[in-house]
Parts: sequence; C-alpha cells; structure tokens
Amino acid sequence: MTDHRQSVKQLYSLVLFLGVVLPSGAAIAQSNVQSGGVFEVRGVQVDVTAASTSAARDKARAMAEAKAFRALLERLTMTRDHGRLPTFSASDLSSFVQDFEVAREKASAVRYLATLNYQFKARRIRNLLIDRQIPFAETISKPVLILPLYRAAGAVSLWDDPNPWRAAWMAQPRFFSLVPTLLPVGDLADIAAIGPQQALAGDQARLSVISARYRTTNTFVALAVLKLARGRPELDVRVTRYGGEQPRQSVARTFQSAAGETLDQLLARAASELTRQIEDNWKRDNLLQFGDRAVIAVTIPIKGLEDWLAVRRALGGVAVVRSTDLVILSLDEVRINLNYIGSPRQLSLALEQADLQLRRDGDGWTLGLVSGGGKP
Repeated sequence: MTDHRQSVKQLYSLVLFLGVVLPSGAAIAQSNVQSGGVFEVRGVQVDVTAASTSAARDKARAMAEAKAFRALLERLTMTRDHGRLPTFSASDLSSFVQDFEVAREKASAVRYLATLNYQFKARRIRNLLIDRQIPFAETISKPVLILPLYRAAGAVSLWDDPNPWRAAWMAQPRFFSLVPTLLPVGDLADIAAIGPQQALAGDQARLSVISARYRTTNTFVALAVLKLARGRPELDVRVTRYGGEQPRQSVARTFQSAAGETLDQLLARAASELTRQIEDNWKRDNLLQFGDRAVIAVTIPIKGLEDWLAVRRALGGVAVVRSTDLVILSLDEVRINLNYIGSPRQLSLALEQADLQLRRDGDGWTLGLVSGGGKP
C-alpha cells in the first residue's frame, strides 16, 4: 500500500512538473549546445591597418562580421548554392547578429589584430534563406572517422610512413562542420584494430573495432591511388562509407594536377574537395523541407522522471522536430504527438544523430534513447 501511495505521489509530482515545464503543444527549444553551435561562428581572425586605432578596429570588426556571416551561410547550404548567397552592407548585416565577443585582440597606433566569435539569430537566418529559396540543413551528424589509404607503386599504406595522403587529411584546417570528422592517431591500438588490407576489403568486424575505439557510427575509407598522366601526378580516389543505418555509399573522383602543382598540393586539394563533398552529401539528405509537415504518435517507455527528461533534452537538439503535444502520461510511459518537417527518413536520421531510436512496435511507434534511460 505504501509503495502504491509513493507511486501515485511520484506521478502527481511528474504531472505538476510537466505542466510547468512542457505544456501541451509547446515548441521544443533547440538545445544550447547544438543550436548555439550551428549558428555560432568562432575564431574569425582579422588584421587591419588604418589611420588610427579606432578606425582600424571599426574596419576590422565590420570585416570579421561579414566573414562570419558568409561562413555561416556556407556551413548551412550546398556548395552549388554558394554563388546565390546574399551580401549586405555593414548596417544591414548587424541585424542578423545576436551577440559577439572578442576572444583576443592586439592594437597599435594604426593596426588592429583580433579573433572574434559571433552568435547569429537563428530565426532571421532561416527566414533569409527561405525567402530567397536557398535550401539549407541544420542537422549535425555524429562525428565520422576517416581512414586514409594510400597506394603508390603497388604498396598500400595506412599507418606506415610515408603516407602523404594521411598527412594531407591531418593538415586540413579545423572548423565547425555539420559533419565533424576524426582522424585516428595511428598508435599501437589503432594498428592492432585494423590493417590496410582489412580497411581496403571493407572488413566489417575490423571497421567496427576501430569505429568503437573512437565512438563513431560511420567510418569513411578513403583510398587514393597515385598515377602518372602525361608526366604529372594524378589521383584516383574512392571514398566508401561504412556503418550506421544508411546504405553503404561510395564516391569516386579523379584529381589531375595543375601546372606547377606539387604532389603534396594535389593531395591537400583532393582532401579539401572530398571533405566538402562528404558535407554536401549529408546536407542533401537533411535539407529542411518547411512545406512538408507531418505528425507521428510515439510512445516513450520510462522508469521515472529522469528518463523522460533525458529524451526531452535529446529531442531539443533535433532540427526537424518543431513541437510536441503531450497526450498521455503514466508511471512507465509517455505518449506524445511529434510534429516535424521533412520525410520520415529524415526524421529517423536526425533522431539517430541525437542518440534517439524510432522504431515500429506493432501498429505504433516507440521512441527512446539508444543507450541509458528510456531505451526502447
């Protein structure tokens, strides 16, 4: 009897809590980490000389704001659409900025150097792109692992030096991306996890071992084959994605060296272009479709308040989820109507990036964390 009264008391407390925190039909706010990250541009560097310190500072900050704005729009959109991205005057551009901070600065009588961070207004940026009919994506992928395989003169290298293809990937500038990439360190544990021939063959067991070590879901095996064409170096590259719930996908490219371009420069250019292509493929699959709205009824198994709060926090980071309607609340489950934009496949893929799993359960759908509380 005591246990029953305690359970009723817990349920009553849960109802009161949800009534205050998440009323029926309330929009789920984007989480601070993911939403802030998507619309935040950090590490913008400027170096300006002018007639005075104040003039240099003003010019530098206007320049930094324009650079950050452009970087944000390119982050959200496909490469094919970058030529259509708008530009604004400094006064108009400031209306898109929510906040900025000066991380570092140094000034002389006529020179100003600084590193600045910008936070942009998400709604204004979205409306800008929608009004101009420029497709964009906001969903952040889980980190992906890159395994750079290099074949030259018949030998295939992964961990052994020299591997200039791996060095080219390592030298790529680090920046915020909707598809964060990781490169293995190449230590003894990595060498034991997978060898070049196993990576080349797409050995699922070995790929799972190296992927688990870096806590990634997808691994990209990037094979570059060095050739000579008309006396110049040429690369045949095939990048194959393994893991996750998406079907295996391969991209094949040939990179010919330009006049005067060294092998290292060719490798760096190929790594940069393939990085953009990986990002574009992700964006293409996750373009937000605001005209395509749908709702799905889901059941969330819970063992207590903490389970539901964990799921709710995870949902807050899913860009395609617009709002939820609380339907039924009990001690062991929560039922909600999930309002989202895009296709069911996009919803499932976006939920997967937030460690949420949506699956069929008889005639209905079950939603829960992949690990931890609330697991379906």
